[in-house]
Amino acid sequence: MTTAEQFLTTARRAVDCEADALHLLSASLGDSFVQAVQTILNTKGHTIVAGMGKSGHVARKMAATLASTGTPSHFVHPAEASHGDLGMIDRDDVVVILSNSGETPELADLIAFTRRFNIKLIGITSKPESALMQACDIALTLPHADEACGTGIVPTTSTTMALALGDALAIALMDHRKFTADHFRMLHPGGKLGARLTKVGDLMHTDMPLVARDLPMRDVVDTISAKGFGVAGVVDDTGALIGIITDGDLRRNIESVLNQTASDVMTPDPMTISIDALAGEAVSRMDDHAITCLFVRNTAENARPCGILKIQDCLRAGVV
Repeated sequence: MTTAEQFLTTARRAVDCEADALHLLSASLGDSFVQAVQTILNTKGHTIVAGMGKSGHVARKMAATLASTGTPSHFVHPAEASHGDLGMIDRDDVVVILSNSGETPELADLIAFTRRFNIKLIGITSKPESALMQACDIALTLPHADEACGTGIVPTTSTTMALALGDALAIALMDHRKFTADHFRMLHPGGKLGARLTKVGDLMHTDMPLVARDLPMRDVVDTISAKGFGVAGVVDDTGALIGIITDGDLRRNIESVLNQTASDVMTPDPMTISIDALAGEAVSRMDDHAITCLFVRNTAENARPCGILKIQDCLRAGVV
């Protein structure tokens, strides 16, 4: 076997080992998991997540995932908790502690604090007889599985299971709360993710270039020039959008345009987009139809425009 083959064999063995452990974890979920979800749902305060070493790294990720999916949460370092950070924990909070052994010395003060003030404690560990499991209100025991390292000394499979269990808690809470992309966008306004979840209504302009159907084209040209969108929407007597006039329409009708009205030159039934649509959908439509603007409507049934969106607005916001 070549060195490359050895690398791949070892890697696949590690991945398969952890995958098997995740199946065991899934099968092990039961009443205690349900109690943990209900306890977090019922808490009036925050979900405090703590752990040391590798478990601490998993705990930080768990707290971040909970917080970003509608469960107020933050990480507390057990060692720092013993030196004042216990003040970050309130009696209305629930504490989740991760420890593979359940015997980590640095957890003692944090566990004692929860017991003294009757703060709900959820423990996650691989050792059901450990001190952590004996002290907690709800015990989530990770099933026995070999570490992927093969020696049993490097936290690999155990941390993967703990990570997956944290995700399972977050998703169960998220699902119960009917947490949607709208809520997610509010908590993720920055970066590519925030940009991809930006809605048309967040970027549109409400000062629209609208003209009546019988308006002389001389005045339509003035409106297009004044508003700076390169287009004008044509509306009927009810305010419903019935057509659109673009700079291109003006060029194609240059010889006779000033002797016509808006309805003579307009392109009827222009494409529009809902105010609640994602900005990415608007970009896709504009790309597909080689246009640079879309009028926005409140609902599919409402033909009256409520705004206009330029492709440049989307690009500036990072929507691609």
